[in-house]
Amino acid sequence: MTDLAAPGIPSISTDWAYARECDEADPLACYRERFLLPEEGLIYLDGNSLGPLMHATREVVEELTVRQWGEELIESWNAHWWDLPVQLGDLVAPLVGASPGEVVMADSTSVNLYKLAHGALKLRQGRTRVVSDTLNFPTDLYILQGILKEAGPQYELVLAGSRDGIHPDLEELEALITEETALVVLSAVLFKSGYFYDMAAVTEMAHRKGALVLWDLSHATGAVPLALDAAGADLAVGCTYKYLNGGPGSPAFLYVRKDLQPQLESPLQGWFGERNPFRFGLAYAPAESIRKYLAGTPPILSMAAVKPGVKILLEAGMTRIREKSLRQGEYLIYLAGELLSPLGFSVASPTDPARRGSHIALRHPEVFRICQALIHPLNGEEAKGEELRKNPGPGEHSGHPSDENGFQSPGISHPEGNSGWGVNNEIDPVVPGSLERMGKKVRVIPDFRAPDNIRLAITPLYTTWSNLLTAVQRMREIAERREYLRFSPMQKPVT
Repeated sequence: MTDLAAPGIPSISTDWAYARECDEADPLACYRERFLLPEEGLIYLDGNSLGPLMHATREVVEELTVRQWGEELIESWNAHWWDLPVQLGDLVAPLVGASPGEVVMADSTSVNLYKLAHGALKLRQGRTRVVSDTLNFPTDLYILQGILKEAGPQYELVLAGSRDGIHPDLEELEALITEETALVVLSAVLFKSGYFYDMAAVTEMAHRKGALVLWDLSHATGAVPLALDAAGADLAVGCTYKYLNGGPGSPAFLYVRKDLQPQLESPLQGWFGERNPFRFGLAYAPAESIRKYLAGTPPILSMAAVKPGVKILLEAGMTRIREKSLRQGEYLIYLAGELLSPLGFSVASPTDPARRGSHIALRHPEVFRICQALIHPLNGEEAKGEELRKNPGPGEHSGHPSDENGFQSPGISHPEGNSGWGVNNEIDPVVPGSLERMGKKVRVIPDFRAPDNIRLAITPLYTTWSNLLTAVQRMREIAERREYLRFSPMQKPVT
């Protein structure tokens, strides 16, 4: 465990005093107030899936709807909107280590991956292999499978495996990249474990065999410093609703290295990618810039909402963001080892900070129901009633709650002398109010990924050390008291 304590702060500890000292010394603490976090007693650790709303974003959307759309109407296309995809692409460029004119905002991550992967295969005609890994986000693989089905039976998608479900097998990956490989498609930061590829090394590995590389930056942009140009990267895509806080369904972006743009064609030839769309010619002529990868009319409302999230990251600086992320990642892993591992939890993220993004994954066989207990805690009289149901007095009925699926939580047998709350009669004392706000249990929103992963996102602009300690203490409390038994193992459509 690397000790990443800041100067003047004692060595890493499970004490509340340590968390408070870190919070008081946090140079990024001033940014937290810019986010609209709806409850005082809510700890949001799901920013790697959907970033929270910023106050500035509400102002941008109001300005666009009330004045630009409401008052200026169609004139806003020339005054504000026509160049927005390129302008926002140039704004994102420093976050990914790209140059102006190499990034454009458009469509969804899946559509952009389709456009670039299709173009890459055409650019490497005669090569019939595409390489990825088994830890990649499934939609990337689905898109590739569809492209190769369309391309013909001679094409194949091969996947490097993993020995532990955390790290990709780099030796197998290198062996799979042959002279037959047209394209390598990988996520820079893996969506489950948070493993962070050495992008320069993998890009060089692929280039030695003449293959192109397409990086999915969805879990990397705004979470880790990126250097696409310096790494010699060819192509990249990424979303904006995670660490960029663009909002649900906000548009994605794509990157094409400048020297590849004249060669790489887009299979989606829409009018926004045409050289002179308002000439309304009948034969398509692509734009001679990054605009050629646009297709249909962009979603202006959701696109404009991305800007505040990008600007705050640039203002805070990715170096400072990464420094705090690394320290908090080490802290969270330490807390998990000290407080959760005796209860069946294990760390499912790389222990090497350099090879880790900005979320920590933990494993536990009951992690789905533990997530539900974190999100939906029992409060006040509910908790007393639950204890009574578990431990009825003489003559009282031991009823168990049913959920909407008809699930009944099982009874719990307790060792002699146990209070009925779980493994121990008491958990270690905590600071009064640390797990409660105004008499209510703190709500923690994490992220579940099947089959047994809970992801805890570290988003340094609003995640505090006290947030992390409180979340781990709640997980410990839930596991010890078996609060998760209230919940059905049946999963909802969105997890």
